[in-house]
Amino acid sequence: MLSKTRRRIIGLVAEIVCSVFSATTTFVLGLILYFIARRGLSAISWTFLTSLPTPVGQPGGGIGNALIGSAIMIGIGTLLAVPWGVTAAIFLDQHPRSRLASFTRFACRVLTGVPSLIIGLFVFTLLVLPTRTYSALAGGIALGVMMTPLITLSSETMLATVSSSWREASYALGATKQQTVRMLILPTAAGGLTVGVMLAVALAAGQTAPVLLTALTSRFWLENLAQPAASLPVLIYTYGISPFPDWQAQAWGAALALVTIVLVLNVVSQAVVSAVNRKWGM
Repeated sequence: MLSKTRRRIIGLVAEIVCSVFSATTTFVLGLILYFIARRGLSAISWTFLTSLPTPVGQPGGGIGNALIGSAIMIGIGTLLAVPWGVTAAIFLDQHPRSRLASFTRFACRVLTGVPSLIIGLFVFTLLVLPTRTYSALAGGIALGVMMTPLITLSSETMLATVSSSWREASYALGATKQQTVRMLILPTAAGGLTVGVMLAVALAAGQTAPVLLTALTSRFWLENLAQPAASLPVLIYTYGISPFPDWQAQAWGAALALVTIVLVLNVVSQAVVSAVNRKWGM
């Protein structure tokens, strides 16, 4: 048995180490945000956010089509991933020890570790090659494939936080499993489910490889989902490696816009979690 003094020393050292790591992480995040803001603020304007790109050497231009393209593809991915992911999580929560549940967890863990390039190549082979055209729809499906396992695993974890005593009380009052899931488990875990979805959306928003392989890019407004579509990550990559100073400046502006969108999503998710927790007295 450790003495009381030794336990206090170990606890103090662990607390100091955790505080240092937390402060370092916060400092690195702040440094990244400061660097992006310092380089990107000069490019941000209403015209920049709402205009089409211009050819090399012509002043002006913007990222309006990339903003819309990213939003549409992320929207498609979210519409595909959320129903599948949450439904799978409900099955895992209700049948945690079944063989299908074990296989599903294993498959989701494997998919979360698969490089996004492989997922993009898979959707490219499945959709782009047969149709012989890049499209926003293919890009959205690629992002949906990426988001589904993350939403499934995070949703299962959130559903598991609902107290077993609450579930038993629901069954004791005569509620069926379906009623318990619909009226107790899902509302109680709604805040955590929202955070999982927002994290998946934030991850999808910054993906370049799967979008480049499936939607490619475009310098025009997206008119239908069967057309190639511009996206912020691809635009940042293309402009960032170019030798033209004006394109490089626009890449920093696009990076700032993308980071701002991700931050807003995280703030909104935290606000939703707080509101749900207040509602349920948690």
